[in-house]
Amino acid sequence: MKHKNKITVRILALCIAAAAFLQPARAAESQEAAVLAAVNHFYAALNQLFTGEVKPMTDLWSHAPDVTYMGPSGEFQSGWPQILKEWEFQGSKKLGGKVVPADIHIMLGTDMAVVCDIEQGENTNANGEVQKVSIRATNIFRKEGGQWKMIGHHTDMLPWLTPRNK
Repeated sequence: MKHKNKITVRILALCIAAAAFLQPARAAESQEAAVLAAVNHFYAALNQLFTGEVKPMTDLWSHAPDVTYMGPSGEFQSGWPQILKEWEFQGSKKLGGKVVPADIHIMLGTDMAVVCDIEQGENTNANGEVQKVSIRATNIFRKEGGQWKMIGHHTDMLPWLTPRNK
């Protein structure tokens, strides 16, 4: 009987050790899933922006002064007020179409995540012509108040989108 108790205690100790070992991996998987959800939220908000709806984008973004946006028109915005103005301008264009992420790669830190992907889909240009989209994108998220908020977005340029200041 003593032998069985020793084996049971050893098995229990191994199970506890295994659980302690696996817990950080499970936490990382949970955080990666949360970042992936934020990525999906961004692309859903972007597609709503193409219809003129700006609010989902404003809900997703951090409103901090250090946020940056370098979108497909080639312009650079820094700080939430500039980025909000850009999202409002883009929403007013009502580009239509849809863009989805492909080949998503997540690099996860404790409170920051960098996501690289390919944005694929289509929009409508100023002449009403449907234009294919296939550009590289880097999205940066920061955990704020327990939520993953976007703090940076950078894409390749689309030649049919022109900066509004030029």
